[in-house]
Amino acid sequence: MPRITRPVSWIRAALREFETFPEGARSICLAALTIAAEGGKADIAKPMHGLGSGVFEIALPFRGDAFRVVYTVQLAAEEIWVVDTFQKKSTRGIKTPKREIDLIKDRLRRLKEMLR
Repeated sequence: MPRITRPVSWIRAALREFETFPEGARSICLAALTIAAEGGKADIAKPMHGLGSGVFEIALPFRGDAFRVVYTVQLAAEEIWVVDTFQKKSTRGIKTPKREIDLIKDRLRRLKEMLR
């Protein structure tokens, strides 16, 4: 039986930010999203705790910077949604900044309402 690849949908603001990432970082993140779309989980993706199940963060160290792509696999059965992308400024500590967590929670809530 062939594997079903789910489409990847983007919140517009997340896509705009993603387009500012360096080309190499974008292609690595897109490869990780493709793995998710095929039902897998890339090595650089990990569950984001405290945001509900099915929310993952791609954490990419790239040329001295840190890039993040947050996506959910459970809001819509037929697609994966990218809800946030950002470049992490702090090089110390692995914690996602609180303003990003708040933004992700807000976008997840609005996306759930939209998909109802």
